[in-house]
Amino acid sequence: MPYWFEDPMLRSLAPLALSTSIKGLTTIFNVPKMFVGANVFPSGVAIGPSTMDTLSARCPKKRAFVVTDQFSQRFARKITPFLENGGFTCETWPKCLPEAPIENVEECGEAMKAFEPDLIMAVGGGSVIDSAKVAWILYERPDISNVCMVSPLDKLELRKKAILAAVPTTSGTGSECTGAAVVHDTAVHRKIPLSHDELLPDVAILSPEFTYTMPPELTAGTGLDVLAHAMDAVTMPAGYEFTEPLALKAIEMVFRWLPQAYREGRDREARHRMLLASSIAGVAFGMSGAHLTHAFGHSLGAAFELHHGLTVGFFIPQSLQYCSPVTEKYLKICHALDVGGEGPEERLANLVAKVRAFLNELGVPLTIKGLGISEADFEAKLGKLVEYAAGDISSFLSPRPVTPAQCEKIFRYAYEGKDIDF
Repeated sequence: MPYWFEDPMLRSLAPLALSTSIKGLTTIFNVPKMFVGANVFPSGVAIGPSTMDTLSARCPKKRAFVVTDQFSQRFARKITPFLENGGFTCETWPKCLPEAPIENVEECGEAMKAFEPDLIMAVGGGSVIDSAKVAWILYERPDISNVCMVSPLDKLELRKKAILAAVPTTSGTGSECTGAAVVHDTAVHRKIPLSHDELLPDVAILSPEFTYTMPPELTAGTGLDVLAHAMDAVTMPAGYEFTEPLALKAIEMVFRWLPQAYREGRDREARHRMLLASSIAGVAFGMSGAHLTHAFGHSLGAAFELHHGLTVGFFIPQSLQYCSPVTEKYLKICHALDVGGEGPEERLANLVAKVRAFLNELGVPLTIKGLGISEADFEAKLGKLVEYAAGDISSFLSPRPVTPAQCEKIFRYAYEGKDIDF
């Protein structure tokens, strides 16, 4: 199957489009309307502008298609009465699968077409929200037969039929605040990142109580996704005055609150702060992009069926070390986390050590070997790992260009846990 990012012209344009000089000509800072807190789905009279006021004003037909999965269906059941009390007719589609397989997303799109909603509400983790975004394209644009060929330069002209509202039940992807989505081409075990300004949800609704039931492993994985987004947003060439403060704040919040949420899942403040951190990092990386953590994480996660957040978080140390010869933006992260040292090299080493200690605190191994991947399996899939990492659009956005040979070396170093020294 062909993918949009395989177009040589787009590959060459992507880094240029996010460069400081081009962004200086026209920069669009776009976020959804956000409702945050314990009363975002009020059961009685609300004081001041409410979630329903916004949804009703945008949806004259009042037909809501709720996209969710089996786990998050419990939360959807709390939301549908709220929508029905506001005059909406609802249909719930609870069939989303982890990692958003393309076939599953297409099935969701067909169900959407049959119901003809003017509100699509995604209730779930990143895979659910991403599935809803891509199914939305298929609903609005039935002429598009291959969503994997939708590029950021296409004019989709969405919202002629429906708007999109996102209700995250995990604190990780920040998909409720970005125009990004990732689907899984199961035929070749490859993650396909999509990015388009029109895929940004119209409304993001953040209810911390929906994240209380995440188990520790999922809490750690989704939280590390936040950290990878924020770290990349700072060190990206496209990071600028709007995105950097947001990304740095998200990094501070993750180091402060993720261990607490990991240990005490029903800590209300920790869950609330991590949900905020996820969206803050989402806004930041939605404007600046992500780079090597995601290029390598997408590849490893798809090849060995590992959680997305775990794999992108795993590659934070390697990404920091590999990019350090061409950028000292990591010093901004050092400053935010109060990481000292005699000079840039020592501060980088101390920052990497701090990240590794943080991973250990969350029960995350520091080697690919430690993830339970045998040397034989690793060697058997190394060719595809390199091909998919080097070909991922995120690798083309890296501050330091990366070749297939360097990708292989990084994977081999990561398998054993060696520092990147080239």
